[in-house]
Amino acid sequence: MKSYLAELIGTALLIIGGCGAAIFAGGSLGVLGIALAFGLSLTVVAILIGGISGAHVNPAVTIALALSGKFPWNKVLGYIVAQVVGAIVGALILFTVVSNVTNSSLLINSGFGTNVLSGGVSTIAGAIIEIVMTMVLCLVVLATTRSSWSQSATPVAIGIALFIANIVAIPLTGASINPARSIGPALVSGQNIGSLWLFIIAPIFGAVLAYFIHAFIFGREHVHHESK
Repeated sequence: MKSYLAELIGTALLIIGGCGAAIFAGGSLGVLGIALAFGLSLTVVAILIGGISGAHVNPAVTIALALSGKFPWNKVLGYIVAQVVGAIVGALILFTVVSNVTNSSLLINSGFGTNVLSGGVSTIAGAIIEIVMTMVLCLVVLATTRSSWSQSATPVAIGIALFIANIVAIPLTGASINPARSIGPALVSGQNIGSLWLFIIAPIFGAVLAYFIHAFIFGREHVHHESK
């Protein structure tokens, strides 16, 4: 239960840090600032709970690790549920703050940090960028589980990976890269629910793709089973 609770809290913190930056300061921070907020939030979360749950805080990451034999399948559903609930909790905290702020200038981003295709971006383009950027993040995560990797560098590595993924994807999709991250703000705010399916399916495809690429490059024989 401790690992599930850690995933819940960690995902909530990711939403508060990343989506909070987008909601309250998106106009002044811009794409670079929001991307940095998400990357640094993941780094902090990994430092806080990495030793407890592995700090997946993302169903796509959990699936990629399970496919690679580095995480037990019997814990996958529990992790994903914890992540989604955590995202909802984080979004509820932000929503409560937003609901009690009368200074509308603070709420530049009326989309509540939800994911939606930007104007002129087709579903195919949005899906491709979400798949590829999630793949990049998951490949980095898989690399950090290898025996040759220095574990102390993991929080920084995955934070940088999410930072880069967000820089590329924010202008097109708002950067999901994480089904839970999309589900929480959308369900709580009721905004952009119609496009939610894309931001659930595409990152999972990215996770599966990362598994195949990692297995092709390094081979299954190098997999080290870890409950991480």
